[in-house]
Amino acid sequence: MKKIIKRDGTLADFNQDKIAEAIWKAAQSVGGKDRSIAENISVEIEKLLNILFKGKNYPTVEQVQDLVENMLIERQHAKTAKAYILYRQKQTEFREKQKAIIGKTTNLPLSLNALQVLERRYLIRNKEGRITESPEDMFRRVAHNIALADKNYGGSVEQAEEEFYNLMTQLDFMPNSPTLMNAGTDIQQLSACFVLPVEDSMEEIFESVKNAALIHKSGGGTGFSFSRLRPRNDLVKSTTGVSSGPLSFMRVFDIATDVIKQGGKRRGANMGILRVDHPDILDFITIKSDMVSLTNFNISVAITDKFMEALESNSEYDLINPRDGTPLRKLAARHVFDLIVDMAWKNGDPGVIFIDTVNKADKIPHTGPIESTNPCGEQPLKAYESCNLGSINLNKIITADKQVNWDKFSEIIHSSMHFLDNVIDMNKFPIQKIAEISRNSRKVGLGLMGFGDLLYQLKVPYNSDEGLAWANRITSFLRDEAEKASVKMAETRGTFPAWKGSFYEKKGLKIRNACQTTIAPTGTIGMIAEASGGIEPNFAISYIKNVMDGTELIYTNKYFEKEAREKGFFSEELMRDIARVGSIQNIEGIPEETKRVFVTAQDIAPEWHIRIQSEFQKFIDSAVSKTINFPHHATTRDIEGSYVMAYKAGCKGITVYRDGSRDNQVLNIGEVKGKKETEREHQAIKAQANAHKSKSQIKQEGKCPECEGKLVISEGCMHCPSCNYSACSMA
Repeated sequence: MKKIIKRDGTLADFNQDKIAEAIWKAAQSVGGKDRSIAENISVEIEKLLNILFKGKNYPTVEQVQDLVENMLIERQHAKTAKAYILYRQKQTEFREKQKAIIGKTTNLPLSLNALQVLERRYLIRNKEGRITESPEDMFRRVAHNIALADKNYGGSVEQAEEEFYNLMTQLDFMPNSPTLMNAGTDIQQLSACFVLPVEDSMEEIFESVKNAALIHKSGGGTGFSFSRLRPRNDLVKSTTGVSSGPLSFMRVFDIATDVIKQGGKRRGANMGILRVDHPDILDFITIKSDMVSLTNFNISVAITDKFMEALESNSEYDLINPRDGTPLRKLAARHVFDLIVDMAWKNGDPGVIFIDTVNKADKIPHTGPIESTNPCGEQPLKAYESCNLGSINLNKIITADKQVNWDKFSEIIHSSMHFLDNVIDMNKFPIQKIAEISRNSRKVGLGLMGFGDLLYQLKVPYNSDEGLAWANRITSFLRDEAEKASVKMAETRGTFPAWKGSFYEKKGLKIRNACQTTIAPTGTIGMIAEASGGIEPNFAISYIKNVMDGTELIYTNKYFEKEAREKGFFSEELMRDIARVGSIQNIEGIPEETKRVFVTAQDIAPEWHIRIQSEFQKFIDSAVSKTINFPHHATTRDIEGSYVMAYKAGCKGITVYRDGSRDNQVLNIGEVKGKKETEREHQAIKAQANAHKSKSQIKQEGKCPECEGKLVISEGCMHCPSCNYSACSMA
């Protein structure tokens, strides 16, 4: 038997192994132990098909499945037959749900959650708002467009297209959202993050405002350092007046961002940075304390080594006027640090960037200093630089016997680097200077997702020395292979133009990309790939998801569910109990070894979060996006300790979030003027009430603007597990 007719009427290669795998899964679900029985039955099925369809048309999928059912019953495998029948029923229901979400079925290994994300944010629509492409079409659009760059280097576009299509459709790798959204469209802006300079003149400031607007319009996020602006009340010679200071101009950027929606699909996101030695630093630290100012900004203080030395010696440090470099006055480092910690304890802002640590790791220092990062902090960039990001799904490198397939990991890394380097050539940058600077360094940011899931499968606790060892092993391999891939590309494509004078020239290493690796947030692309976010632990073992008809469904981490079924303690009631709290640590009836392995973000002490982050940072060119989670009862001293520990451990920055620190009163929209609303009216009123909320307001309330479920905040992203709402929380 050579072919089979799929449900959509197209032909596909007949694969006996798929029949054996389906039978084996059914047998396992009812306690089957002998895979050879499934394999023998699949052989008999193929023989029977060759007899029944000799000289005739090919069989359909349904006809093959009917034969499997009948043979299982005839061979007295009644339990397996029943499980197989139930599996078919579930698959039929699954296909119907696919149609309800995207209007058609798909053969790609995408969950319903993934399809909802694609439908909401990625699939192209026509002028009437109707979806005009399937998930297969989307991945084909992206793969073809990015493969076109191979023409520049004498490569095969067709071969590259298939390589990239398989890479994405097998969920081995996902590029950043702008690439999925815009590749092959009129927009063609493919980068997620940019840094723009803010120089000390009115003309240059408003040039940056304009450029930021263009970037947000095309779907990118922006980072700024306001450290070059003269302080408030400083002399302005051209007008004989005084300066209004950097904070006033930050408000101008904030207002401009507020009216522009990124790429027509998401609101703009900004990072605002001020050096700790800027004279206006105290006002900067507290600017977001009212939780309503700078709603489109995440802010971070650029901490210097001199400041940390003054903190350790309990001494003062100089505040420097950026206009002429002269010291203006001194501040006690302890006073400033305590203020940073107090504000971070209150609402998570400001974050901290260790700016000297960042610049010491710069591979191209001859092109100027790094002063800022992208909105989520994982990509330090120079003025007018951009970076395109992508992440490898670690779930795809685990074998059936729970071993890491290092050869496959290497193949994925090399294909991903090929993809990301092509993106630079295919990118339609929003500003010409960004195009020039970005192509000068050719920075890419290849990262990871699914690390939390990987440890579950390896039966390794996140908060353990063994977990640290796996972080080291995975990331050092990523670093080595990404560098090899970049060196290999340089042989045929050339080095990046700024190679002369770089770290790599001094090392004698001809390489294609100035930076190769970054650990970025993987909010929505992680949902598409069904992988835990970045290097974060899972936020919950089970959670409740509200579907459109008001039904509550319990979603359980698939690796925990498999463990529970294999060890015999699975029950729907237990999953509901876990969903109420997210963690299994205080749930009775679960083995201690299972509790040890299946930890969540709230179970892990902050110092373990930092140790994991620092272990990854050792092998990452750029930086690491990670949230250090604290319980609600954490003190300011706990947060202070994490900042000092992160600095000493070599982290390039740190973001903390204390659970419940942004909780606020929930908007009551259930009734209007004493009249009980229908569900349809309720949803309409809710949508109207939430339509103009900034991300800062949403983050402050901690409630999903679409279903009012509790938001999970990690990796610089807000995610609602109930309805799949997602947004960058760095605002």
